[in-house]
Amino acid sequence: MDHYDSQQTNDYMQPEEDWDRDLLLDPAWEKQQRKTFTAWCNSHLRKAGTQIENIEEDFRDGLKLMLLLEVISGERLAKPERGKMRVHKISNVNKALDFIASKGVKLVSIGAEEIVDGNVKMTLGMIWTIILRFAIQDISVEETSAKEGLLLWCQRKTAPYKNVNIQNFHISWKDGLGFCALIHRHRPELIDYGKLRKDDPLTNLNTAFDVAEKFLDIPKMLDAEDIVGTARPDEKAIMTYVSSFYHAFSGAQKAETAANRICKVLAVNQENEQLMEDYEKLASDLLEWIRRTIPWLENRVPENTMHAMQQKLEDFRDYRRLHKPPKVQEKCQLEINFNTLQTKLRLSNRPAFMPSEGRMVSDINNAWGCLEQAEKGYEEWLLNEIRRLERLDHLAEKFRQKASIHEAWTDGKEAMLRQKDYETATLSEIKALLKKHEAFESDLAAHQDRVEQIAAIAQELNELDYYDSPSVNARCQKICDQWDNLGALTQKRREALERTEKLLETIDQLYLEYAKRAAPFNNWMEGAMEDLQDTFIVHTIEEIQGLTTAHEQFKATLPDADKERLAILGIHNEVSKIVQTYHVNMAGTNPYTTITPQEINGKWDHVRQLVPRRDQALTEEHARQQHNERLRKQFGAQANVIGPWIQTKMEEIGRISIEMHGTLEDQLSHLRQYEKSIVNYKPKIDMLECDHQLIQEALIFDNKHTNYTMEHIRVGWEQLLTTIARTINEVENQILTRDAKGISQEQMNEFRASFNHFDRDHSGTLGPEEFKACLISLGYDIGNDPQKKTGMMDTDDFRACLISMGYNMGEAEFARIMSIVDPNRLGVVTFQAFIDFMSRETADTDTADQVMASFKILAGDKNYITADELRRELPPDQAEYCIARMAPYSGPDSVPGALDYMSFSTALYGESDL
Repeated sequence: MDHYDSQQTNDYMQPEEDWDRDLLLDPAWEKQQRKTFTAWCNSHLRKAGTQIENIEEDFRDGLKLMLLLEVISGERLAKPERGKMRVHKISNVNKALDFIASKGVKLVSIGAEEIVDGNVKMTLGMIWTIILRFAIQDISVEETSAKEGLLLWCQRKTAPYKNVNIQNFHISWKDGLGFCALIHRHRPELIDYGKLRKDDPLTNLNTAFDVAEKFLDIPKMLDAEDIVGTARPDEKAIMTYVSSFYHAFSGAQKAETAANRICKVLAVNQENEQLMEDYEKLASDLLEWIRRTIPWLENRVPENTMHAMQQKLEDFRDYRRLHKPPKVQEKCQLEINFNTLQTKLRLSNRPAFMPSEGRMVSDINNAWGCLEQAEKGYEEWLLNEIRRLERLDHLAEKFRQKASIHEAWTDGKEAMLRQKDYETATLSEIKALLKKHEAFESDLAAHQDRVEQIAAIAQELNELDYYDSPSVNARCQKICDQWDNLGALTQKRREALERTEKLLETIDQLYLEYAKRAAPFNNWMEGAMEDLQDTFIVHTIEEIQGLTTAHEQFKATLPDADKERLAILGIHNEVSKIVQTYHVNMAGTNPYTTITPQEINGKWDHVRQLVPRRDQALTEEHARQQHNERLRKQFGAQANVIGPWIQTKMEEIGRISIEMHGTLEDQLSHLRQYEKSIVNYKPKIDMLECDHQLIQEALIFDNKHTNYTMEHIRVGWEQLLTTIARTINEVENQILTRDAKGISQEQMNEFRASFNHFDRDHSGTLGPEEFKACLISLGYDIGNDPQKKTGMMDTDDFRACLISMGYNMGEAEFARIMSIVDPNRLGVVTFQAFIDFMSRETADTDTADQVMASFKILAGDKNYITADELRRELPPDQAEYCIARMAPYSGPDSVPGALDYMSFSTALYGESDL
């Protein structure tokens, strides 16, 4: 305001000095001034709900004069006196005059007493002084004075109109065409300028005044007759009237500019809010799927059958093939959306987006890690359970076979041992019973190994948590108890026979020899039959070849066994020959054994029949293992191609992301073509999945032909898809930053060239020393303090860097910059933060203060705005957006329906809660 004190005040206070010299005004001018000044005052007083009728009378008590100054200045004056006495009136007028003087206006010969006394000249002079200060003084065009600026504005606006030549503020306006031209220039739809005539000033003036009052909210300050009937209209009245046109049209232009700025800001905000809602929904859905899936993968309740466990494995394969891949894509898209949203928020000077609690990208990554950990453990558990059930089935069958054989052997043994036939037997019979008992003991000892095997198998079934362990344990316990009982009975019978042995001397040596040789041979045949019928499980060619070799060795022992059989049968034949020769009276069969030659021959024939069956089983298993080997080789051949291919593509993507061939758009196009070629490789992955399924169905658990597992291939493939998607997103964000910040392609290439030069290992990242060298190459002075090789700048280094680049580093300014680049107060500045700061300092972005100022223009300089004003100035959808989010205004000048646009503006930029 100071420049107006010396120049503007001197220019416009001179007429008041004239009033001191000329005590009377021209009557015509006085009439024009009364009418114009009264209308001007009422145009402002109506905002406070009042008006004046007589300008020299209504201002005498000073109350409406103070109210007028409060309305036009927007400031509060001292509390007025409410008394009716002259001293109260003079006090109020003095408060008004003091306020005018405080605005740098020099009041000449205008005193409170003249205003209170109703001096017309002084009252009009005072109002003119107020008009000059608050309506005309602020008008400036190309650094001219207020009067010259207003005149220059009128000349420029009316220049295109014929018969209009504005050179002053009196006779240039008598024909009315100047007023009409101003209206037509800004609102051509209100006046048909082509029909106006210069020789009809009354019509022209009345048209301009009526249109201005009806459509422009400019009160009628003069009558057309007053202007036409005066040789030289009053300059002050004309200036006052014309200034109202200036403010009306300049206010409309500011309102349009303010509305456009608000529309732009709100459009950005609406788009960002939609992106935030989309992120929240996608994050919630993905987290919910992970929450449902992890308990299923963590379920370790085993099934009792192989079929049930294989069904679980099939369900897991469906999950890996069908259910998880779409979720991998959703997770990747979620990260891309989050990065894009943050970039847009940063470019539009908005605060960073903070997702709801538990929905951060890090939360999703942690949940995803838990999912993959559970998934890895679940597949391993499935395979172990299948192996365990396979082993259990084998052991259970083996237990049943051995138990059945043992139970068949022990059947009747207890009854036999409890017989007391020796009490009535002859000596030969006693000796025979004794020998028979010795043979039984030999047989019993031979079965000891089988009993131990049965107990060992039962113990292993218990350790492997066999589902039918109770029945196995009961059967095993029964066998063991029976075995102990057999041992006790055997010992008891032997003692009885030995007591009688002294009475028995005759023993048939041949029967005894037969029994001794037949029993082990019979046991050998039973063992052979058991081995030949024993089930087997193998996983490799080498294992089946080992079984085949063992079987061939067994077959090689058959000739010797046949000789032993013939020798045993020869003993029996010798007994028969002796009986026939000497006519021995034999009471029954061989007393020492129940094994007959027919039984030996029958078991021998059974052994000979089982041998070819065993041959066939081994041959079939050998063929199955050969088929499994082919599956291993087929899978290994493909995996050894696909695995290196994926690694090569990962390295190529890394190279593409750091190369500088062409523009960023060229790199983006190249990456998208590369992504398409990668997606086209998917059928080979699917083919490998099919081979992997065949391998799992064949229960193949290892593969020496490749180091790649299907899990390695899956993880590599998923990483490849994620890497290409992230690389494309990084280039897109670089394009957004470049376009928003005005960074040229040459600057981007310079930054990339420096980065690539120091990226020695082509890893896409710089170590501390590399980063330091890169900064120095770009012109930054970084000290060689060995304790600062962190890839960042601490506070002092950053300040030195900014000073070297031309920044004035006062304490307050530096604190402000540090709050921007180091919001977490870590004491370090990353390179990205430094680049963002430099881009933000040079960018033309909207601020909360700018938006607040725009709203204030729309509100007519009020501290609040109404819904009607928003609907009038803004598009419908954005007007309703503001109305729904603005808080009610609670200031002292509040009216019903007033809205607080200030808190709304700060909330748009994260400076307060909306």
